[in-house]
Amino acid sequence: MRARIGTRRRAVALAAVAALGAGLLAGCADDGDDGGSDSPNSGGGKGETTITLGLFGTFGFKEADLYDEYMKLNPNIVIKENVVERNENYYPALVNHLTTDSGLMDIQGVEVGNIAEVVGTQSSKLLDLSKYGKQADYLEWKWKQATTADGQTIGLGTDVGPMAICYRTDLFKAAGLPTDREEVAKLWAGDWQKFVETGRDYKKKAPKGTTFMDSPGGLINAILSSETERFYDASGKVVYKENPAVKAAFDLTAAAAEDGLVGNQTQFQPAWDSTIANSKFAAMSCPPWMLGYIKGKSKPEAAGKWDVAQAPKSGNWGGSFLAVPKAGKNTEEAAKLAAWLTAPAQQAKLFAVQGSFPSAPGAYTSTEVTGAKNDMTGDAPIGTIFAEAAKNSPVQVIGPKDQIIQQGLTDNGVILVAQGKSPKEAWETAVKTIDNNLDQ
Repeated sequence: MRARIGTRRRAVALAAVAALGAGLLAGCADDGDDGGSDSPNSGGGKGETTITLGLFGTFGFKEADLYDEYMKLNPNIVIKENVVERNENYYPALVNHLTTDSGLMDIQGVEVGNIAEVVGTQSSKLLDLSKYGKQADYLEWKWKQATTADGQTIGLGTDVGPMAICYRTDLFKAAGLPTDREEVAKLWAGDWQKFVETGRDYKKKAPKGTTFMDSPGGLINAILSSETERFYDASGKVVYKENPAVKAAFDLTAAAAEDGLVGNQTQFQPAWDSTIANSKFAAMSCPPWMLGYIKGKSKPEAAGKWDVAQAPKSGNWGGSFLAVPKAGKNTEEAAKLAAWLTAPAQQAKLFAVQGSFPSAPGAYTSTEVTGAKNDMTGDAPIGTIFAEAAKNSPVQVIGPKDQIIQQGLTDNGVILVAQGKSPKEAWETAVKTIDNNLDQ
């Protein structure tokens, strides 16, 4: 599938989250069936108010039994959800419904890659949820992503994708590198350049047929995810060509590709999947949902051979929001439900069952997070590691066409260096592709 990069990765993330919910996190319950879209108690009756949710992929509310719990607490409420499998099919329809004030659910999900566009063009159609959700309950940068310039918060954060580095301890050991996660993190602390230098050290004694990192796209995405300003400035102007941080990320990734430190693969394609299955790389940028993807594509003997270390700099890859359209039939009750579903206690439960990492720091001290373990990473305290990354991620400027720019830099840029083009040629190709797509 050649969807926009953020959309493609969101779809993959949802599949990975389903794998997590199937028992990857220690102590998880079964994630339940994925049959019909309605809640089991979706009947309507006299005196009952039905709240409808329009979602994409698997948010996990049903799988974590949160709907049933809310309906027990509020007997007059009936909850129904309508799910579209992929965001690239869901989001254009949502924009159309918001524009025409028709066909809307009481609550609508919004993917992080679309939130800037929704804030910029559709905020007048959405309820200000700052009166329902508590700003202090959410990560500062997550709250700001859904807040307009005049202070209206039109979406409450569900999950986030704090970035760490997943690495193979067996391959690191074979290459003469430390394997203890704290010692590994010290190799590249605070500096992506040091991360690439670690790759050069790995290459000196690398097991035959392996690269240090999985792909050029994984590296440039991780670097750019840790920057406050990437493709747009605070005023909304496209600045990716002039922003030195973007060119530096591109050049560093291109250098790694020229030196053979990253695989010549595009993430989430079959050839890339086979590199996971056949242990062809030693490290990768890794939000929580990636652990589910790793498990799904790995051979059984890989269990316990992975570990997780802090990334050189904290960043985020993934996440969504719940918004309440003003044209909905039950805005007051919908807003209350959205606030409850995204409150710390519910986010902790969602993580335990579904693997969606909380955007509410209050959940980070819960046993569901602090006690989380993973089949692939053994005793690694994954909840604590990802919580630290989430708290330290920058308040990032997000633009409406971020996905187009990211995809251009990756699929029409750094991957070309791994295929033999010069960094200069690859940059020029990426810029031409991006500018053409932005003009459409």
